[in-house]
Amino acid sequence: MPDAGERIAYTITYLAMETRPPAPPPAPLNQNLALIRAETPPVAYFLYLYSRVGADHEWTDWFEASTAEQEAFVHDPAVSLYTLMVDGWPGGFFMLDAREGRVIDLAYFGLMPEALGRGLGAWLLGTALQTAWDLPRAARITVNTCTLDHPRALPLYQKAGFVPERRLEASRVLSRPRQM
Repeated sequence: MPDAGERIAYTITYLAMETRPPAPPPAPLNQNLALIRAETPPVAYFLYLYSRVGADHEWTDWFEASTAEQEAFVHDPAVSLYTLMVDGWPGGFFMLDAREGRVIDLAYFGLMPEALGRGLGAWLLGTALQTAWDLPRAARITVNTCTLDHPRALPLYQKAGFVPERRLEASRVLSRPRQM
């Protein structure tokens, strides 16, 4: 198990889709779910979701950004944040970045560790994709994932209709111990 402070190699996969996928699977039955779009959310709320979903996956980049950079991203009118509420608590989120006009980037997507294993991933991803395709001028949806993310991330994106376009090898210093 690599320790915090150790440099490790990882692979980033960039994916895209150019046609709307079929409707998402229905929401899992017998679960108290709500999907809420945040209107001008506080940066601290985004960072909370980002840190909880990404804690085990080395999502640390936004903590290194300046406050001005964080605010510019989170408060940009072309960026939208949606929170999945599960039994009244945040179970996951996704963010759509439409700053590139016809290309909509699924900038962030994930579930809280406590929400994993409840059958929510495919439904939330399908809902995120339908939401992205509903945006004016959407012609292409992009996403990227890496080998530090949940091991089911890449297969889930591909099953949803994303096609890998390129891969990039990178390395980073771990912020915490990591099980491989």
